[in-house]
Amino acid sequence: MSSPFAARAEDKASAAALIICAKWSKLSKQELSALKTNDELVAQLVTKHDIEKIAAQRDVDALMAGCNLTA
Repeated sequence: MSSPFAARAEDKASAAALIICAKWSKLSKQELSALKTNDELVAQLVTKHDIEKIAAQRDVDALMAGCNLTA
């Protein structure tokens, strides 16, 4: 059985994934699910959305607020 803390972490990761897909529409849910770290997300944003790395890092840091993509 999962702990309440694990369930909350999974919920937060799921909510973040929905926000990411809405904000950066060129990223599919499948691509997003393959990413394990925020750094990988930044790299995808630079590649797929042609965003400068500094701007992508700032946006990801603000969105994730110290959390990582994986629960």
